[in-house]
Order: sequence, then structure tokens, then C-alpha cells
Amino acid sequence: MTNNDILRRVRYIFDFKDSNIVALFALADHEVSPQQVKSWLLKDEDPDLNKLSDLQLATFLNGLINDRRGKREGTQPEPESQLSNNMILRKLRIALDYKDNDMLETLKLSDVHISKHELSAFFRKVGHKHYRECKDQVLRNFLKGLQMKLRPEVQSTKSSVWKK
Repeated sequence: MTNNDILRRVRYIFDFKDSNIVALFALADHEVSPQQVKSWLLKDEDPDLNKLSDLQLATFLNGLINDRRGKREGTQPEPESQLSNNMILRKLRIALDYKDNDMLETLKLSDVHISKHELSAFFRKVGHKHYRECKDQVLRNFLKGLQMKLRPEVQSTKSSVWKK
């Protein structure tokens, strides 16, 4: 998954407007313009699409954490210059204040069944013997499950349209 795709999906899940995204960056002490946000949200085929860097996505996710959990006292954490799917999953988990069972339930909504041990492997340090890399498919299905959980009215509307 691309960083732009992740931003688009998170924006849709939480029903953020461009101004909300600008505000989330500001919560992470980073200023972006509405034009930058628009260029990140364009379709992948659009020639005006600007690629969202790992640093920018990490900053956005830090802003989401600050918004959902409150800003931390003292100095703010520095955004990572290199992101992995494991880090993105961890930041979403922190922002949502999810425990293992919440994560597993969200994954089950998109028909992904993994054990607590498999899930905890995603949150281990890279050198740990039980560390496991989070593949795009797991992250994509977590975001899909999150959408089903947080925006169920959109899901039921879509399914009723397709049944006609």
C-alpha cells in the first residue's frame, strides 16, 4: 500500500475533511497547506498527485494520536523518517486505544482470523525472534475492518445499492 492510499483510507474511515487533515498535522507541530492535502488525496493515476513521504505520514499519524488521546506533556515524539506497516498499525492502535481483542475483532470484520500470538508478533522489536513483518494485506484488511466498524451506515447503504 502506498502512503497516499493509507491517508485516503484513514480520511474516509474517520470522515475527515481537508481542513481536519491540516489540523491534525498542526497537532503534530507541522504546517501543511490545503493544496498539499488535496494533491496527496488525488487518485494514483492523476499526474498532479504528490507522493506522501514516510515522514509526512508519520507526522499525520502522530497528529491523529494527539487528537484522539490528547497531546503528551513536554516534547513531542519525532516522526519516523522510515515507516513500516508494523509502525503504521502500531500508531493506529495507539490512536484508537485498542487492545488485542479490539484489533482481532476489527480484523475478523474483514474475514481475517489470526491469533493473539500472531498479532503480538507485529508489535515486537525488529530483532526479536518472534517479530513478524506486517504485510500489506493485513494492514489493508485492518483498515477495511475499521471502516466496517466505524462507518457501518456507509456499508449498509452500499450493500443495498448493489442488491437492486
